Amino acid sequence: MAVPGSLRRQPANRGLVSHCTHHHIVVFLLTFFSYSLLHASRKTFSNVKVSISSQWTPYPINSTAPELQPYELWNSSHLFPKAEEATLFLGTLDTIFLFSYAAGLFVSGIVGDRLNLRWVLSFGMCSSALVVFSFGTLTEWLHFYNKWFYCCLWVVNGLLQSTGWPCVVAVMGNWFGKAGRGFVFGLWSACASVGNILGAFLASCVLKYGYEYAFLVTASVQFAGGVIVFFGLLTSPKEVGLPELGADEDEASVEEDANRPLMGSDDVDDDDQNYSIQATDNDNQPKAIGFFQACCLPGVILYSLAYACLKLVNYSFFFWLPFYLSDNFGWKEAEADQLSIWYDVGGIIGGTIQGLISDVLQKRAPVLAVSLLFAVGSLFGYSRSPNSKPINAVIMAITGFFIGGPSNMISSAISADLGHQDLVKGSSEALATVTGIVDGTGSIGAAMGQYLVSLIQENLGWMWVFYFFILMTSSTILFISPLIVREIRLLLHERRLRMLAE
Repeated sequence: MAVPGSLRRQPANRGLVSHCTHHHIVVFLLTFFSYSLLHASRKTFSNVKVSISSQWTPYPINSTAPELQPYELWNSSHLFPKAEEATLFLGTLDTIFLFSYAAGLFVSGIVGDRLNLRWVLSFGMCSSALVVFSFGTLTEWLHFYNKWFYCCLWVVNGLLQSTGWPCVVAVMGNWFGKAGRGFVFGLWSACASVGNILGAFLASCVLKYGYEYAFLVTASVQFAGGVIVFFGLLTSPKEVGLPELGADEDEASVEEDANRPLMGSDDVDDDDQNYSIQATDNDNQPKAIGFFQACCLPGVILYSLAYACLKLVNYSFFFWLPFYLSDNFGWKEAEADQLSIWYDVGGIIGGTIQGLISDVLQKRAPVLAVSLLFAVGSLFGYSRSPNSKPINAVIMAITGFFIGGPSNMISSAISADLGHQDLVKGSSEALATVTGIVDGTGSIGAAMGQYLVSLIQENLGWMWVFYFFILMTSSTILFISPLIVREIRLLLHERRLRMLAE
């Protein structure tokens, strides 16, 4: 018995290897490092929270202050009478940033589908760098401390940084088709973790000179990266005369889509299986998909809600891990910054391996479910980590593997699946919009979580913060449970058909 075409397993990297050119490599690296630099500037803020809190509150012993600077200037930097209030305000700034970032994502996705992606990305990087410089460096040099000014700058920074993710995912979607998408996007989505590592490294290197220099270094590197993106990034293959996605992939159209349960009916014409996201060869280019149309695509709402819970946990580690290590174990801030890198290392490995497994299975949801179940256990274990740096680093890396990996998959490969499905073939300008919806909803959840983390920590302690993380991780599994059940049934059905074919 012949095996149905939709059930034939083909090497996930076959199309990837045959169509890869040096342009693909350049696009991969430019989009990778552009978003890494955006994340590095965000990581700087979380890495210097202890120093900022110390600057905004009086020292317990202030006998040497008159020798270091005039009393009037010393007194002017006292935004808060005690460190607890400063910590709560830092959590508020995280919440403000994420809410504005979430709002910006919904808009940036729509803008990215209608304007040149290179212009939007470059503008966001350079403008955000100037805001970060003003927030952390200029205010300290001028000894200007004002809560409302900090809040306004962080709102603007969130809006500007939101241009990054929808644009880079859309550009990657233009250049890399569905062949091996889980592995390619899993490897590429490590850009956020690499940015975290880069930001932690740069901050720890110059922190001894003052936290303002940490902001100065990361902002300068990000601005330079924005200039390079403006002059060097190619947003689609047609800019260099290469065929669009779909032109050379029709021969592989029998391959099962990596996320078929989300993609609609099975009787779609195979000749149209792949297509370009940002550009077509038709004279009448289809209009960009609307926001509400994108929300109604199969799987978008469920994955968006799941990502809201998961990103809350992932970004809580991103924003609060160095502070937690310093506050809970009494480790030096620079040491805590360097140790926090292991969470991102785990996320890099997790996203790549889990993406590869999802390519082999040609299903995403079951891989996410297994990883998140292990994440619950790793969170419980990390909450009881002893005061030992090696042990803490190992458990931290394991936690990053099972939390950061699924987070990277949803925000990259799964977003590409959702914006690249059969239902939007007639309106191919969809990927940035769908990515903005998924990541924007996730950022709303993360924004709400950061303020809750500071409140729970202040009133109940760190242990209850980890209980909160376990609850949110379990909620992630609950939201995607219909997709998990559906994809497992398809896997079992395919297995039965193969057994009959043999």
